[in-house]
Amino acid sequence: MEIIGYVGALLMGLSLGLIGGGGSILTVPILVYLFLLDGVTATSYSLFIVGVTSLFGSASHFRQGNVHVRAVLLFGLPSLVSVYLTRHFVVPLIPETLFVIGDFTLTKSVFLLVLFAVVMLLASWSMIRLQPASHAEASAALTVKPAALLPEGLLVGCLTGLLGAGGGFLIVPALVMAARLGIKQAIGTSLVIISLNALVGFAGSLHWENRIDWPFLAVFSAVSLAGTLLGSWLSSRISGAKLKPAFGWFVLAMGVYILVRELT
Repeated sequence: MEIIGYVGALLMGLSLGLIGGGGSILTVPILVYLFLLDGVTATSYSLFIVGVTSLFGSASHFRQGNVHVRAVLLFGLPSLVSVYLTRHFVVPLIPETLFVIGDFTLTKSVFLLVLFAVVMLLASWSMIRLQPASHAEASAALTVKPAALLPEGLLVGCLTGLLGAGGGFLIVPALVMAARLGIKQAIGTSLVIISLNALVGFAGSLHWENRIDWPFLAVFSAVSLAGTLLGSWLSSRISGAKLKPAFGWFVLAMGVYILVRELT
């Protein structure tokens, strides 16, 4: 089972480098269903793994000119504040058992995974139907409506801290819709924001998550990093028009799987 898990880690990194998201979408289920971690611990580990792999994966996007620095600042700074506050203060306040109905018990772990899946479904819909803008449109939109990114950043940071996800499946559509970035520029920019959000969120977990297996995190991160570098290399050779709908359908499929798996 662990071998399959590490194969999944490689695919997770590939997804992160190729489409700028999907890393946490794969990481959390891999940690829960293949390495048998509880959902809360899996979200903490996921933040570290995705943060490290995103940081390295964003390097090639910098070289390709796919990182919009102003979007990183406008979107990333408010999200950093909300992700830390959510991870540090809100997550520990959620009770271990929310309610019991008959034979069904909604635990904190299941609640976070189900909420995670619902947000994935909403994000997939926006990506499947959305038309990305050109680079010229992106610059104009950022000049006219920079404030549109601030509330988006706060919301994504809150959800990232709550769900333990890097947020690529939320950040990419937000950058395309609010900042009018082209899909490839949104992907490169999202990787930078993901790395910052995830590592800050992980730091916010350290005061209550005291069972961290650092050797496991190092091995898992190294495997996923190899996949991320491969995905970043492939992203320069694949059409952005093909990446957008593929990303949306991928997120949709994973969201449906987690909902079915957790509720049945």
